[in-house]
Amino acid sequence: MTKKSLSRRILKWFAIFFILVSMGVLISGYFLYTYLSVDLPDIKTLHNVQYQIPLSIYTKDNLLIAQFGEKKRVPINIEDVPKQLINAFLASEDDSFFEHEGVDFKGLIRASLHLALTGKKIQGGSTITMQVTRNFLLSSEKTYTRKLKEIMLALAMEREYSKNQILEFYLNQIFMGHRAYGIAAAAQVYYGKSLNELTLAEQAMIAGLPKAPSTYNPITNESRAIQRRNYVLHRMMELNNITQQEYENASKEPSTAKVQPVSLEISAPYLAEMVRQKILELYGEQAYTSGFKVYTSISGPLQTAANKALENTLHAYDERHGYRSKHPSIINNDTLFGNMPVIGDTLPAHVLRVNNNRATAKLQDKTVIEIPWENIKWAGNAIGSILKTGDIIRVRQLRNKTWALTQIPRVEGAFVSLNPTNGAILALTGGFDFARNKYNRATQSKRQPGSGFKPIIYTTALEQGYTTASIINDAPIVIDTPGQENEWRPENYNKKFYGPTSLRTALTYSRNIISIRLLNEMGVDKAVSTAMRFGFTKEQLPKTLSLALGSGDATPLQMAQVYATFANGGFLVKPYFIDRIESEDGEIIYQAKPKIACPSCDSNQESNHIYATRIIAPRINFLMNSLLRDVVQRGTATGAKVLDRQDLAGKTGTTNEQRDAWFNGYTQSNVATAWIGFDDFSPLGNRETGGVAALPMWVEFMQTALKGMPETTLEVPEGIAKAFIDPATGMLTPETNKNGIWEFFQAELAPKSFALPSNKSIRDYDQSNEKPTEELF
Repeated sequence: MTKKSLSRRILKWFAIFFILVSMGVLISGYFLYTYLSVDLPDIKTLHNVQYQIPLSIYTKDNLLIAQFGEKKRVPINIEDVPKQLINAFLASEDDSFFEHEGVDFKGLIRASLHLALTGKKIQGGSTITMQVTRNFLLSSEKTYTRKLKEIMLALAMEREYSKNQILEFYLNQIFMGHRAYGIAAAAQVYYGKSLNELTLAEQAMIAGLPKAPSTYNPITNESRAIQRRNYVLHRMMELNNITQQEYENASKEPSTAKVQPVSLEISAPYLAEMVRQKILELYGEQAYTSGFKVYTSISGPLQTAANKALENTLHAYDERHGYRSKHPSIINNDTLFGNMPVIGDTLPAHVLRVNNNRATAKLQDKTVIEIPWENIKWAGNAIGSILKTGDIIRVRQLRNKTWALTQIPRVEGAFVSLNPTNGAILALTGGFDFARNKYNRATQSKRQPGSGFKPIIYTTALEQGYTTASIINDAPIVIDTPGQENEWRPENYNKKFYGPTSLRTALTYSRNIISIRLLNEMGVDKAVSTAMRFGFTKEQLPKTLSLALGSGDATPLQMAQVYATFANGGFLVKPYFIDRIESEDGEIIYQAKPKIACPSCDSNQESNHIYATRIIAPRINFLMNSLLRDVVQRGTATGAKVLDRQDLAGKTGTTNEQRDAWFNGYTQSNVATAWIGFDDFSPLGNRETGGVAALPMWVEFMQTALKGMPETTLEVPEGIAKAFIDPATGMLTPETNKNGIWEFFQAELAPKSFALPSNKSIRDYDQSNEKPTEELF
């Protein structure tokens, strides 16, 4: 056999071997493809991609209150991404993205050869399209099978979607560190900016993160992050995306990244937690990732006003009871000072110098502030005895922008405001600082309502035939309660007794003895029945005469609901705080439909509204409003007269030993309850009544809530009579009587005869020309 024929035979067998091997590879590849294709995910599901987006909560005026969810993500459209940011990602991750068909075969071969020669895997050959398939459709396991699936899916994806669609998937899904997913979230987390606000250096920094979000993180590993950023910038220069000068300028910039707080637009953490719990109850854990947008009933301006009113009121109480802070020194305490938290509206500061009329201090952010003596003197008689250089103190900024010495109040408070027409919660705060104590006193704190409960007693009395002019003796009373060792000898707040007193005067000045005698005459069961119409439960209402002084329990939110009935014409409305819920794509999946209080509406007529239940007759409600307006104009709540309005009504509340101080007040457009007290039920102290401790919170809030709101008149319903009476007797009196007053009555209960002054007889009246003065409406 010649050499030539031998070479031919070898070539022939080699060709046969190659064909057989190729056929084997093709057949094996076919069966492998068929095997892998069986459980390949359907790439068409990305047409309806659902990103994991946190739960967002807003005010009714579209201000962000809170976000809940492990992943921070803000989906964006590819058209909204700056071109240079896209160039940065392509330079970093896949510079041939717009040329290949989904797979970089050169890169795969290079990685395969490196594995064959060294036995070590290297990153490479994974295109943006392959990363999309991995992030959306496959598990995170690192196996050869998964890599093959990536390739198959990437090729299919390039046939199904455009390059821009694939790039949009990628930029919205990639993990960027610090719980940020997608580029928009990364811009907010690291720089507090929108994509359009990023500098070239910041764009490159973000584009360098996907390769290793921990290793190249600008917050936890700044030096490595800058190296990676500069690599991205250099690749951009090589690809002619930027000039040499732009590269040099950007690569010299220091890193400015730091974890940014979520950019909340309004502070309502207690309300946000109420929403979170409700949404979790309705939708389960998926609520944290489904991109729900919850629009609450909260008004942004009113919530801000409520926050400040509560803070200022608690500080005012605290300052009345003295300065107690013990100052650590800044010497050897730099770490202590730097780690001190902001609590409520109080900021840590250290004193730089002190002179006779002011102190100079530095905040944690290095800002130097001046504290005038005017804002320090509440703490003592001499500035030198209060502060010294080096002290670590707390300060707050007042409404006039000056700084004041302060301390963290020990006392707590709550405030809630409702729309009395439908029960919408307009503002709510449950304490001084949610981060320090998450207990929501507006909804969870069950406290004795004190004299704030008396309007329910008086409502019952008017329904039982008493009038606002009915006379009850304000005199000592001894109550023997079965099962109690000692007799109960109730007193008025000032420990005085006033003798025969009208119901109007008694409620105006919150006379305890009158309420007790009134309840005793009517029977406790009747008052309990009335209270239950207002929304109270039997468990909240002790069946003893102490109920007259508000010895049951109620939350501030419940007390606001009670007074909403007086404000809206006599209807029971149910408080609510979620107005609507929208899905990620804006579809409304829940819309509140509250029952409406409408005195002039016919509930039997067809309407788009559902009407609330009337629980007080119009005439009774009118009389109660007349009484409660007097509390503000002449009684225990005259502090509210600074608002210079005639349509304010309400009732103060103070419990035994001043453990609770309340003010429940309203106009026809807004009802609000303010409460102040200690969580451990310690007494507030002498003279810390509802009118002193709680009313200022309500007044400050109403200065905002009623701004620009016209006053409303109290419309007199049919069946009300107006008569000129002697308040000492409740009987008619001539208009010449200087002590006489005009009083309202249910027409059938209006007095028909004159009172008899000591110097006149019935005959004198019969022979006089003086007539009873009475008007009927």
